[in-house]
Amino acid sequence: MRTVTYFFIFLNLSLAVFEEPAVYPLPFLVTSIVEVLCLLVFFGRLTHFAKVTFRNVFWKDTKNICIMVAILLSLTDLAIYGVLRIYNVSSIRWSRIVRPIFLINFAESRQIRRAFRSIRNTLPEITYVFLLFMFSLLIFSLMALKLFGERNLQTAEGMPYFKNYLEIVFDLYVLVTTANSPDVMMPAFDFSSWYALFFIAFVIVNTYIFMSLFLAVVYNNYKKHLKVMFGEGGL
Repeated sequence: MRTVTYFFIFLNLSLAVFEEPAVYPLPFLVTSIVEVLCLLVFFGRLTHFAKVTFRNVFWKDTKNICIMVAILLSLTDLAIYGVLRIYNVSSIRWSRIVRPIFLINFAESRQIRRAFRSIRNTLPEITYVFLLFMFSLLIFSLMALKLFGERNLQTAEGMPYFKNYLEIVFDLYVLVTTANSPDVMMPAFDFSSWYALFFIAFVIVNTYIFMSLFLAVVYNNYKKHLKVMFGEGGL
């Protein structure tokens, strides 16, 4: 039963690869039949679990309620999407976001629920570090706007360089991952090599200090909550 459940959960999640917009598009009829089959298996698994569980225990378990709600939402969305396609009305499958609920809430997914709960409990405790990082990013973006925005610099594509504050925030956020390094700093460096000091300071503060601190806080808090959950027996 566990293998069958995991197979259909994987099949249900993999439908996103074949549904529009898709990497490998399949006809709507094919994907809808597969999805209905998966939902029927989930409903059958839930019904079987209800037969071997006391009624008051079954209905008090939020995991079972989440699965039933996810099945109803998926069927409703599938029906609405199918009707709109008949009338050539463009729409999206908003129920895709509820599909991971099946992966988390079935009884066989105890280890996944433990990890998910540890992540959920860790998030509030890393908020302060994240806010400090965002504050640093916003301050550096404001400095970049003042340093480069009034010098009429241009990128290699001929676009204005560091003129829009929100675009600067995004470019510097990407620079934290070093994905756009050194391209993002070259227009300023070509204007004056001294401007490299700004980007060096940014990378040191945000990439090396804040990211290391962020990783340490996430790891320590996740490990702490995971130990607590295993000590309590989990879910």
